[in-house]
Amino acid sequence: MTIIGVLALQGDFIEHESMLRRLGVVTRQVRSAEDLRGLDGLIIPGGESTTFCRLMEDFKLYEPVGAFVKTGAPVWGTCAGMIVLARNASDLDFPTLEALDMEILRNAYGRQVDSFESDLDVPELGGEPFHAVFIRAPVVASVGPGVEVMASTRNDAAGRDEPVAVRQGSVIATSFHPELTNDERFHRYFLDLVRSSGRSAGSK
Repeated sequence: MTIIGVLALQGDFIEHESMLRRLGVVTRQVRSAEDLRGLDGLIIPGGESTTFCRLMEDFKLYEPVGAFVKTGAPVWGTCAGMIVLARNASDLDFPTLEALDMEILRNAYGRQVDSFESDLDVPELGGEPFHAVFIRAPVVASVGPGVEVMASTRNDAAGRDEPVAVRQGSVIATSFHPELTNDERFHRYFLDLVRSSGRSAGSK
């Protein structure tokens, strides 16, 4: 049986849970170090990154979640979760988990009113483009050599492509919100990552 934890401090953790349950996966809301025990993977959802980090500090979750990541367990961060996982995030008055070798610019796409949607070419998912929902999304300013860029968008003003989905080992991150769509492919991709890691009882 596969058990996926969803960090449930703030943000759209319920939407992630709903998507996982549609796929027949057992979920657990994570609010303490004890909740991390026995998990096969962890999702860090979107939300307001400063509030999210403050709550991680208040709930004493920085060290336990960081230790969970270091075990090699598959972890996925969406939007604010991407910021939390980055090596460095601009204008964030809290530490990050430094699980992904990349630099993040917070809210670089603008305010809530500047949210947008875009069709992304994601070869790992196959099939049609993935319709992505961006809400106060972070921008990936740079990535290290060990980071695989899974999808990008074109920033015409800056004259460059900007990564919006990345992977480094068993850790993935998206600056958009797959849980706010009806497309299950990113969640299936994450579950395949969990199963291929050998952590899921369902793969044994």
